[in-house]
This record gives sequence, C-alpha cells and structure tokens, in this order.
Amino acid sequence: MDFSLSAEQAQMRDMVADFVDEEVVPVAGDIDEADEFPADLVSQMAELGLMGMPFDEAYGGAGLDYHAYAACLAEISRGSGGLGTIVAAHTSLAGGMLDAFGTDDQKERFLTPLNEGTDVGAFALSEAGAGSDVPAMETTAVREGNEYVVDGEKLWISNGSVADTVILFAKTDPEAGRHGISSFVVRPEEDPGFHVEGTEHKLGDKGCPTAELRFSDLRFPADRRLGAEGDGFVQALETLNAGRITIAARGVGIARAALNEAVAYANEREQFGQPIGDFQSIGHKLADMDTKVETARLLMHRAADRKMRGERFVKAAAQAKLHASEVSREVANEAIQIHGGYGYTKDFPVERFYRDAKLNEIYEGTSEVLRNTIADEVR
Repeated sequence: MDFSLSAEQAQMRDMVADFVDEEVVPVAGDIDEADEFPADLVSQMAELGLMGMPFDEAYGGAGLDYHAYAACLAEISRGSGGLGTIVAAHTSLAGGMLDAFGTDDQKERFLTPLNEGTDVGAFALSEAGAGSDVPAMETTAVREGNEYVVDGEKLWISNGSVADTVILFAKTDPEAGRHGISSFVVRPEEDPGFHVEGTEHKLGDKGCPTAELRFSDLRFPADRRLGAEGDGFVQALETLNAGRITIAARGVGIARAALNEAVAYANEREQFGQPIGDFQSIGHKLADMDTKVETARLLMHRAADRKMRGERFVKAAAQAKLHASEVSREVANEAIQIHGGYGYTKDFPVERFYRDAKLNEIYEGTSEVLRNTIADEVR
C-alpha cells in the first residue's frame, strides 16, 4: 500500500517543517536548558492551525487526516521532543476525548478553544498507584445534586500545570472496578478545589511541564461529564490507542533529528585524512539508522491508515508506538557514538535527543505493556 503523502498533505508537512527549522530548532536547546513552557511557540503554532490539526473545522480545527497530522507532529518533535509532547497531550488526548465523546455543546465550549489554541489541554488519568493498572485509581467523583465533587490526586500529567481544560478520570462507583470509572471536563481557573502540587524534574522532555495535581472537594457542574457514568475506562483506552500513533510520530521525529545530525557530522568530521563517514563502520551505522527510521515511519502511517479506514488498529498502533519508541532511542544512541566524545556534551544536540527519546518507551503505554497488547492481538 502506498503511504506517500498527497500534494496537500506534503504541503502542510513542509509548512510545519519550515516553521520548525526557523522558529523551533534555534531555541530548542534553550527550552531544554530552562525547562519552561514555551508559550510563545505555542501561540505561533495556534496561529498556524497546529493546535487542533485532526479535528473538524466547525470546531476550529484544521481538518487534517491522521496521515498529515502524524507527519506534522513528527516534524514538531524533530525540533523539540518537549514541544511534541505538549501538542500530542493537548490534541490527541485532551482534544481526542472531547472530539470522540463530547456533546455538540461540550465541543463548542471546550474543544473549540483547544483547537484555536486559546486554551491548553491536559489528560489526567495516571496516579501514583495507578499507572498501567488504570482500575487501581483512587480518585473519586461523587454526585451531589447538579454537581460532582472530586477528591484525589493525579501524577505525571503532561501540561497539567498550564492547562485551561483538564480531562479528568475518577471513580463514580468504587466497587465496580473498571466499569466504575467516568471522565469529566475540569476548568482549573473556574473550579474550586483544583491544586497543582508541583512539576517533575525530568531527564528529558523539557518544556512540557509534568505535574502532580491534587483535588480537594473539587466541584464542577454535572453537565461536564463526558458520556455516561462508567464509560471512562473504555474512553481512555480508545483515546490512548489513537494517541499511540502520535507518540510513534514523536519517535520518528526525534530519530530523524538524530540521523540528520549524525549524517552532517560524519560528512564534516575528518580523521586519518578523510571524513569519518567514508569509513565502512560509520557508513553501516548510518545505513542501519536510516532503515530503522523508515520502518518506524511506515508503521506509523500503517496505523494511521487503519484508523482512517475505520478498521481495528489496536495492534497496528501498539506496533507503531513500540517500534518507533525503541528506534528513537537506538538511533539517538548511535548518533552519540558517531559524535564520539562531543556527543556526550551539550555542545551538540544528540544527547538531548537521547534523553527525549527514552520517554517514548514509558508514557502512553510502556514497551512491556505494548508487547502484551500485541501478543493478545496475535493469539
């Protein structure tokens, strides 16, 4: 099957690539060093229509299909892994929940500002004792008249400290296990009882704040629930499944950035009277790196294709995310090796690519969980 981008898709990807080269790459090191949310870049991306890429234009989205969306997110991640996570969490997770499960009124009120980039979104699912084991969550939501009252904590929430809209998961029936989880739209600035406890000091993914959230008698209107009570677990799985395509895109983008830097360095650096790229050992590394990037890209588009066709894509998304995540780390590791001692310093960006790549194997489904998912689909 041909996964070549159409002229329109390629035009959109190239526009994003130009923006990344001109605006993101020059400041990516500064974002990594300061570890501050790049609000100016997010505003610029909003003006370009990049904060609601796959959603309906009726709700302020760009109306892109998943091939174009994934290709554009790969370009953003090529510039900055942290920026890639900001967009993926905002769009695929927070926006994805509203797009798939929100009413028309909820979409107009909450999805439109996300797509237009005036609001930032977050997806609050994980807890200290409930990462891969989602039903182990302890956050509860109790209905009181026309309100829900939430108590609990969430951990590892991308964009959590800067979000205007948070998609929150909590147990409405603690005795029902996975069937007792529901999802809600929370507005931190409007809803009393929402507290940001702090943000994590991470290895990589800098610029995207990863927050710990606490809810103490958090109250909001009952009409902010998405779908019926008890639907939250299935909603989360469906949303994360689509989100894995965009984390695959993040992996592809980081791997491409590492490969580009490695090729440039191999052509410039001379030893023994010739560019090191002329040595077969370096050439073979580059060949393997390029092959891995291409296979990751194709698996990403294969998963996107199945999603767009309305076919089951659980295995395809898991394979794309698993492979691209590991490829991004492997390619970044080889890029460091090709740079030698320089690669281990902050004078070159390849060490940042390595730190950013590692996260792909952990969030939105660890590689171990994805292998379980794939095995279940194979059997």
